[in-house]
Amino acid sequence: MDLKKITGQFYIMDLLKSALLLSLAFIVSSVLLQYTGVENNSASVFILAVLIISRITDGYLWGIISSIISTCCVNYFFMYPYYKFNLTISGYPVALISMITVAIITCTMTSQIKRQAIEASRRERAARELYQKNIQLADERTAIALEAEKEKMRSNLLRAISHDLRTPLTTIIGSTSLILEDGKHMPPEEVDKLLSNIKEDAEWLIGMVENLLSITHFQPGETKLKTQPEMVEEVIADAVIKTRKRFPGVNIQVDLPQELIIAPMDSLLIKQVIINLLENAIRHSGDTEHIAVTTYVKDNYAVVQVSDRGRGLSANPDWNDKLSTDSSKGFGIGLPVCESIVKAHKGYFESLDRPEGGAIFRFGLPL
Repeated sequence: MDLKKITGQFYIMDLLKSALLLSLAFIVSSVLLQYTGVENNSASVFILAVLIISRITDGYLWGIISSIISTCCVNYFFMYPYYKFNLTISGYPVALISMITVAIITCTMTSQIKRQAIEASRRERAARELYQKNIQLADERTAIALEAEKEKMRSNLLRAISHDLRTPLTTIIGSTSLILEDGKHMPPEEVDKLLSNIKEDAEWLIGMVENLLSITHFQPGETKLKTQPEMVEEVIADAVIKTRKRFPGVNIQVDLPQELIIAPMDSLLIKQVIINLLENAIRHSGDTEHIAVTTYVKDNYAVVQVSDRGRGLSANPDWNDKLSTDSSKGFGIGLPVCESIVKAHKGYFESLDRPEGGAIFRFGLPL
């Protein structure tokens, strides 16, 4: 739309508003004159009209013009002698000058207050827009950081998987090739040892596949887990039973409280966390007789703890880098998966040396 046309429309509107209010002030003053005579307070009525005009029109122009017109109307229509301009009567000049001064000052102050209000509104709008932009930028930075973290996780997982799958598969292929090629001439105990190694490596591969399936259940920071209240004791029992089947010669002690502990969780994922912790203790602690699983409630968290009496974190280079996904250390992706799953549940994951010797891996789920 043409700017001149818009300006003309505002000009006409301000003119109509001013004329309407001045006409209304004239009517009110005329009525008062009939009932009050000389003390008709017409000056106050017109000043009020000027105040309103200054408030509802743009700039100072209409308020000042209305002030002058109001002063003339009061002198001509509502001051003795009526319907004549007269500045000769004592006090009239001072009264008229005072009235126009008060009217102009009122108009000016009202216009300034209006402009200040408009400016304050503009600044508030600008601050709101700046705040929204800052939020948008923060969201974008968060999204970029999350994407970078996910890409880093993918790279680390691919590196870990490539190593951890290749090593046991190579061993399985080598052992089966020996048995097939020369098994008839090998001592039975050597064949049994090779078969035992094949079984152990196959079990390791099963654990790796289960970890990978756990990863596909969620993307950290993106997918909401489908949690429901579960009995922590039952989840621990299932994890221990599965681990005992895989490692029948290992002694796993379970310490459960008398009262039931119920926490919201994805039971399949949490079960995998416990299995991973148990397997890491079995494979890396050097202790297969004193592995213990304990659960309790602390600070509104359901805490699950896996401990052993082995070498401990300080003496074990694998566990010193426990949350790294660098499989060259032989640690695999078990603990990184554990940490990711627990954090996706809004919980915490920690590790420490056991005072009596050994290591403790502990995680908490909010109740």
